[in-house]
This record gives sequence, C-alpha cells and structure tokens, in this order.
Amino acid sequence: MHLVGVDVGGTFTDLVLSDPEGGETYTHKIPTSGDDPSEAVIRGVYEVCRMAGIEPSEVSYLFHGTTTATNAILEHKGAEVGLLTTEGFRDIVHIGRHQRPQNYSIMQEIPWQDRALVKRRHRKVVPERLSPPRGEVLTPLDEEAVREAARELKEAGVEAVAVCFLFSYLNPAHEERAREILEEEMPGAFVTTSSSIFPQFREFERFTTAAINAFVGPKVGRYVRNLRAGLKEGGVRADVHIMRSNGGVSPSEVAAESPVTLLLSGPAAGILGGAFSGEVSGRRNLITFDVGGTSADIGIVTGKGFEEAGARDTWIAGFPVMVPMIDVSTIGAGGGSIAYVDEGGAFRVGPRSAGAVPGPACYGKGGTEPTVTDAHAVLGVLDPEHFLGGNMPLYPERAFDAVGGLAGKLGMDVREAADGILRILNNSMANATRAVTVQKGHDPRAFSLVAFGGAGPLHAVEVARILGVREIIVPAYPGINSAIGLLTTDLKYDAIATQFTLSTDPDLERLNADIERLEGDVRAQLRSDGIAQGDIEVSRGVDCRYVGQGYELRVPLPEGR
Repeated sequence: MHLVGVDVGGTFTDLVLSDPEGGETYTHKIPTSGDDPSEAVIRGVYEVCRMAGIEPSEVSYLFHGTTTATNAILEHKGAEVGLLTTEGFRDIVHIGRHQRPQNYSIMQEIPWQDRALVKRRHRKVVPERLSPPRGEVLTPLDEEAVREAARELKEAGVEAVAVCFLFSYLNPAHEERAREILEEEMPGAFVTTSSSIFPQFREFERFTTAAINAFVGPKVGRYVRNLRAGLKEGGVRADVHIMRSNGGVSPSEVAAESPVTLLLSGPAAGILGGAFSGEVSGRRNLITFDVGGTSADIGIVTGKGFEEAGARDTWIAGFPVMVPMIDVSTIGAGGGSIAYVDEGGAFRVGPRSAGAVPGPACYGKGGTEPTVTDAHAVLGVLDPEHFLGGNMPLYPERAFDAVGGLAGKLGMDVREAADGILRILNNSMANATRAVTVQKGHDPRAFSLVAFGGAGPLHAVEVARILGVREIIVPAYPGINSAIGLLTTDLKYDAIATQFTLSTDPDLERLNADIERLEGDVRAQLRSDGIAQGDIEVSRGVDCRYVGQGYELRVPLPEGR
C-alpha cells in the first residue's frame, strides 16, 4: 500500500509518500504554482512516485490539503453570487447583528458591508414562511416567484446562488424545492442551501456561511475537476480525499459540494501532524506551531485531542463561518512576511507577504523587498549550499541589498535591522500563542511546543523563551509536517440539527428522533464511502445552555435514548 499526502501552501507544495508495509517514507517539496495550484500538485505526485521507484497507478490513497477556498475568500476573488431569501429579509447579510468591531471609530471596516459577498441587486426575495418551533408552513413557497428570480439572476450573469430562508433549519422543504427550480432555470450554476450546509439558528451567521459556500464553490469545483483530470491523465487511479476544517477528510466530490468546510484545510492537517509528533514523543499537551511562507498557524492539543472552535467563535477574513472547525489561530507571519517602515515611522513586519512569486529577495526570483527569510539569510542562519536539500539556490547578497535598504531608513546596521525583523515577528507569534493558551485557560508552561513548517523551527526557541515553554519538539520532517498530518487522519462527517426544548419537557421523542436521524445520515455517508458498518465510530454531543443564557456549551451525549 502506498499513501500520498499533499499540502499546498502559499509558497511551497509539500508531499510525502509512505509505504506502511515496507516502512519507507519519501518526502518532496516544490514551489506552489500560482495561477493553478493543481499543476504543482500533479507534478509533485509524479516526482515523488519516481523518487520511490513506483508507478503513479500504484498509489492507493491520495490525501490533499488545499488553500483554494481559503485564498478565494481572503483575496475576495470568488464567484458572482445571487441570494434567494424570504420576503422582508433581503438585507440580513448586510445588517448583520449591528455590531461595530470598533465602538468609537467612524473609519472602520465591516467586511460584510465593505466586501459584500452578494451585491444587493443580486439578492432576491420570494414569498414563503415557516413557523418556529416546529417548522410548520405559514406561507407556501411561491414557485413562480422563484422562477422569475432565477431568470433575473441568470440574465445578470450570476454563476452561484445561495438559498437562505428564515426557518429552514427546522424544515428544509422550501429550500430544497427552490434549489430544484433554480437548477432547472440555471443549468450549470452552483446552487447551495443554508439547511444543507449547517442547519443552525442565527440567521446572519447561517446566511453568511451559505453565501461563502456559493462564493468559493465554482472556483473549488474547477480546481477539483482539474486536479482529478490531471492525476487521471498521468495514471493515478487512487481516489482523492480532501482535508476539511474539522480534522477529517472526505472524497473530493463530496468536498466540492460544501467547499466552505475546506477553509482551514491546510492548518487542520498541520495540527494533526503536530499531534502525531507529540504522540510518538510521549507528550500529550502540545502547542502546534506551524510557520510557513505566508502565515503562522497555532493550535492546542491536550489529552482529550485537539480543540474545536465554538459556533460563534469562528471567523474567516472577517466573516462568521458556522461550520465545525479545529480551533486554530492564524496570523500573517511567515518566511515571506515583508518588513517595512509605516507612514508613522514604525518598524513593522507583515501581514503582507512576498508569496511564492516574486518571493524573498534571496530566492533570486525578482523580489526586492526585505522579508523574514532575507533576515535569516543576512544573519547566516540559512546555508546557501543546502537550501531545500541543495535543490534550490540561495542568493544572500540580494538579501543584504533588500534588508540594507530598510536599515538605511531606520538608521541601523544591516544586521541590526535583520535582528529587529526577527524580534518583531517572534513577539507577534508569541502574542498569538497567548491568545489560544492563556486567554482560554491554558498555561503554556505546561505544554511542549511542536515546531514545524518551513520556518517554525527557526523561530521556536525565541518564541518558547518569551512564553516560558521549556520543551520544543521538532518533527523528523518539519517542512512537510502538514502533509504527514494528512496521512494520520480518517474520514469524518458532522451532522447537526437545531431544536428548541427544555430539560423539563416530558416529551423527548423529537430529540431522540433527531439524534437517530443524524446518526443514520453519517453512517449512510460512510457506508457509501466503502466503510464497513463495524468500522464506523459515532460521537454525539449537545450544544446547550441555561435559560436566559446567550451562548451554548458543548456537552458529550452518551449512547442510548
């Protein structure tokens, strides 16, 4: 059996090929292809197969972490989206919760207003209404109004539509019928419903999550199709499984239907890889410290496993996302982060990155701005003769030129400026680590720091010293640890239902019926993936609260009724 893990980062694409039966492991790293990341994935798979002396057809399973959905929302380069919603609720995705991120600022950015996922002219309303708490029909769906809206959206060039009705989490019938009509009137369009993504109450978050799914859906779909076609053309017969934000993988065609679940695909794989390194080192409490070319991802692993973010605590690019996600903190701090002097004369590093192209100045690909990698080159931390195993040339003199320009503005020696770049970045990463440890009740001094990614081990000692962490674990292959994490995961699905009830309610039949239905759904999905009934594990939980509380706490639910 041959397993391949592929993780696409902002600068490099990392690959690992493992033969568990023969005990052989092969690793590979190539620059990420900017316009179409699937090109680097396909080329990398062929090259790592050659290194292992096998044919691509001998690959048994291919697991993939992708940044396609993440980049689409971060760069706001998605589809032209339409929204179909209940009459009277056209502006839910614009109004939000009337929250002001900065209470006293008159010059603040509110993402869902400044960078709307759906233009107002593409938000269409139709008569329909359901009634809580059971979801009975108050106003039937006006199917002719749905058809008229679909024709208008098609005429406007809309390529993806999110259907978001007011109480669809209690009864999805109206949304599903609207989906059918839209697919009839707009063949080829990407249509998603809020109840199929995550049927939870809270309209703004649910509507926004569905809109993000539509916004990134066409791009992810094209990427998956190109990837599968390219691999098949080269002889790869293995199914492609894609890492999701919840720490599990799913077949690529399933992932392409709900791309919003892929937003933390890469960081989730990194946390799993860090957990694996801790396990083989005999450590249970871990801070995973993944520093790549563009960002630093920080997570927590305890004896209970990795932590999952709460439904109200998950944000991507400033938008709330109501899907299961591993709790990971991401900041714009990596090897490609650019150092500069801002308008006020302050010395800053990141979040802007040089990326893969042009990249740091010392890569010799046209970059001229000073980056963190250039600072390491100036200080002699990087060996020009053995960078990327000797497969990639390094040009320290260009790093000196880039950092020297910054040093001149600051009135520093070039090495002082390089040291300053690293000090600023290390403190930024230490502060981000405090946010996922101290602010959530964890003492970092009781944890080991697992440092990986292309730049993680370069910064681990200083960050650990700032935090008081006494032990650092560096995996055998730190630069491709996320790709290794892909090989440690399994198929995983989440299913949820919202129900309003009190613990004093003597009638728990509806609750039991919901639990049985949800468990049946995930078991059916896993059986369709080829998993035997006896190999399926199901865990259950309830997000509940005391009367009068405005937030929920997750409590494990035992088996049985």
